Amino acid sequence: MVSHLGIVFTDITDEFLSASMPVDKRTKQPMGLLHGGANVVLAETLGSVASSLTLDLEKQVCVGLEINANHLKSVRSGTVIGIAKPIHLGKTTQVWEIKIHNEAQQLCCISRITMAILDRK
Repeated sequence: MVSHLGIVFTDITDEFLSASMPVDKRTKQPMGLLHGGANVVLAETLGSVASSLTLDLEKQVCVGLEINANHLKSVRSGTVIGIAKPIHLGKTTQVWEIKIHNEAQQLCCISRITMAILDRK
């Protein structure tokens, strides 16, 4: 899904993880707007990868438990950038906030994902 939609990770720091996604024929709905589901794919990708970066992957894995998204502004072209920041990093759950902006730095979508942290068997 990540490569199909053209998602590219752009920055990683101790505070956040970011990625870009093009607004093109792969990510638009029939009315020519960025598809809300594409926003959710970007958000879940960022939240899942960010969560996994906090774990010892030989001992634990993370899986999505719940995600929501509020679509605030339509986007017709260009690129959107998503930034994931942790809200809660617990032993069994993590909560991440993902803000998606257009090229003019306008907030287009805000999402929150809850990740379950599981021990490997």
